[in-house]
Amino acid sequence: MSEQIDRLLNIMARLRDPERGCEWDTAQDFSTIAPYTIEEAYEVADAIERSDMDDLRGELGDLLFQVVFHARMAEEAGNFDFTDVAKDISDKMEARHPHIFGDEGGVMEESRWEDIKAAERKSSGATGALDGVAKALPALLRAQKLQKRAARHGFDWPDADGPRAKVIEEIEELRDATREEIEEEAGDFLFAAVNLVRAYGVDAEGALRAANAKFERRFREMEALAGGDFAERDLAAQEELWQEVKRREKAAS
Repeated sequence: MSEQIDRLLNIMARLRDPERGCEWDTAQDFSTIAPYTIEEAYEVADAIERSDMDDLRGELGDLLFQVVFHARMAEEAGNFDFTDVAKDISDKMEARHPHIFGDEGGVMEESRWEDIKAAERKSSGATGALDGVAKALPALLRAQKLQKRAARHGFDWPDADGPRAKVIEEIEELRDATREEIEEEAGDFLFAAVNLVRAYGVDAEGALRAANAKFERRFREMEALAGGDFAERDLAAQEELWQEVKRREKAAS
């Protein structure tokens, strides 16, 4: 394993060599590479969702290459290198699992896990409950994380009735919004919807991803049933196709 890691690090060093490297690779910096890193992480998730292990192996390699790329740029700037990255994550995982690597024993409770992470944030200079929730996260996922952080400090409804009423309130405010207000009210509605889903113990990002996949599958099946003239059909005919797809799903289940 170490041989292949060394090989990868050497490839990255050669690509970034100012004299003999690749023009594209040498021109990059952290900000230009970051979008590729995010893209590769999503492609890993996509391969997992499709249960494609061959593709997953390749996508994990692409994601690892992104880590190596960032580490190499940091090394060139005299900040840290790949070994430091590996050491830091190893130290962190050992510290976060005292029941495995320490002497606590037993099973790690979620509250204990969150306490450990909170101590990490405090030691790194965080002062507020919401510090450290990355702004680059997908908006839905970030909303959920912000709400969970706030809930750990008592700012949360005791049950689903509160967030359910809030969703209804936000729907009405969105309906009555002016052109200048509509984007803000739409955001408030989406934030409230995430809060309601969270109250039911559901991961909002995962739930929406599954809903996207279901809609895409059903829409493609409608197109297939229409035989190439789906767009020419009126809404009532398209709705009938939608209902037929749902009937077939139910019959197959």
